[in-house]
Amino acid sequence: MSLRRRTKRVGEVLVEDGAISEEQLQRALIEQARTGEKLGALLVDQGIVSGQTLVHSLAKCLGVRGCHLRHGLIDPALIPEIGEDECEKSVVIPMFKVGNTLTVAMAEPQSLPTIDRLRRATGCEIRPILALESNILEYVRKYKGGNVDVDEFLMSLGDQDLEVVERESIDEGPETDLDKMVAGSPIVNLVNIALLTAVKDGASDIHIEPDRRGTRIRYRIDGVLRDLMNPPPGMHAAIVSRLKVIGKMDIAVKRLPQEGRVRIVAEGREIDLRVSSMPTLLGEKLVARVLDKSNLRVRLEDLGFRPDAMAMFRGLLDRPHGLLLVTGPTGSGKTTTLYSALDQLRTPERNIVTVEDPVEYQVSLVNQIQVNDQIGLSFARALRSILRQDPDVIMIGEIRDEDTARVAVQASLTGHLVLATLHTNDAPGAVARLMDMGIEPYLLSGAIIGSVAQRLLRKICPQCASKYYPGEQAMRDAGLPAEFKKAFRKGAGCQQCHDSGFLGRIGVYELMAVNAEIRRLVHAGSPSHELRLKLRELGVPTLREEAVRLAMDGQTSLEEALRVTHVDGDDAELQESPSPVTKIGVAA
Repeated sequence: MSLRRRTKRVGEVLVEDGAISEEQLQRALIEQARTGEKLGALLVDQGIVSGQTLVHSLAKCLGVRGCHLRHGLIDPALIPEIGEDECEKSVVIPMFKVGNTLTVAMAEPQSLPTIDRLRRATGCEIRPILALESNILEYVRKYKGGNVDVDEFLMSLGDQDLEVVERESIDEGPETDLDKMVAGSPIVNLVNIALLTAVKDGASDIHIEPDRRGTRIRYRIDGVLRDLMNPPPGMHAAIVSRLKVIGKMDIAVKRLPQEGRVRIVAEGREIDLRVSSMPTLLGEKLVARVLDKSNLRVRLEDLGFRPDAMAMFRGLLDRPHGLLLVTGPTGSGKTTTLYSALDQLRTPERNIVTVEDPVEYQVSLVNQIQVNDQIGLSFARALRSILRQDPDVIMIGEIRDEDTARVAVQASLTGHLVLATLHTNDAPGAVARLMDMGIEPYLLSGAIIGSVAQRLLRKICPQCASKYYPGEQAMRDAGLPAEFKKAFRKGAGCQQCHDSGFLGRIGVYELMAVNAEIRRLVHAGSPSHELRLKLRELGVPTLREEAVRLAMDGQTSLEEALRVTHVDGDDAELQESPSPVTKIGVAA
């Protein structure tokens, strides 16, 4: 006798996935018994889970694929094949068609009668995908009103608000089918939508990737990649070609990396896109970096420094000479911090010169030089020439090699304030990095005045913020005592934050201002861990401690603070000693 396997309920799956706690589930079940509302809809309405999370869990229960609908995933021209009334009645919407297979978003993808009815109406094989009822009806009503022309629909979304400045046409050689595809408005407008959506949502990068099933377009918001759209197969070469054309790149070169630049007008402002192509196994991948001046917060007050750290940082900028370093991994906001420092320093009385690769934002009263290795204009060569230009302040986009490091140190020792970025994990690590490049300790001790390490933490979305209590492991990792029972905040996910629970980012900083004690350690060539211990004695909080403080203030979640500020194993000595955060926790 065979026993039939019990299908898990959505509440159980949500608890298993860690989306909700057992206590939240029990409270929701009591509310459901009182109101008769569906459990999933109730959890979404209360902001406990996002629609995307619910779809994922429901799909797992039913053993089907699920998705959260948005513009770009749905072809409005397919709606008449089913009919608006049938779409509303059956709670379905066609997404896209490949050959004779029609992919349809359904509130009940397990309903065989509905699938048979759609097969008869369209003459296609039906591929059902799970989506929430409210999500489906939202888009059925948006696209309601007769036959929708795809080209006209795309045009209404993108082309009116986006213009490519100084666009160029391909006029070399005979016209090919690819040229015709690129010149056609559906491709142009699809690219426009991708660019415009990225700008509207505040994305920093757009990724256009080849996939076995077509093309995958993603964009990075608040440091995390998210799916934007999945154009159907056969369009990838045309999309890539379109971006290469407007980026003034060679469309005939497909097996070598290329770089280009596009200037567009979106939402009434000019935005630069830095485009990079890379050949992959399945085709070319393009990444476009969005350089939007409106996202550049140049006021120091807007960066997230605590008041005492801000006063110390301003004090370092007021020094007449010395080397001030801003450190952190790629994408941690180092360039923004440097531009903010330049905004503080730029006056008609100062000659400020920068060497960058590339120049990301143009700033008035600042002389900006772009490195060009192809003609031999390297960081080191540009710096040597700058020293003959009577500079007061020099900003170096990145210290990459010994030559650049040596010129930067010499410039700071000869009466110039030098600001530069460096790739290190923390503020004391900048000293060891420069020594590894060959800078003698006695020179470095006389040049360096300070080092700032930074990261970017995602801020909790104010629209869907809720209270929660982190797990024991997270509390231990944060250096907080077990008896600390303060509630933290996190975002449940909503439409405004794209179901992520986060909206925007804030900087977290570790500031090492070089005093007489630290200078002696640098002069003696002391390793990084000795500098860290000295900073601990001086009461300087680490990056992790600063991040945990932001979580305790309700600006981010504790898990986000721990994720971004990873602690290496060689920092065990610091972890064992009492931290400023632990003291705050006990006091609270």
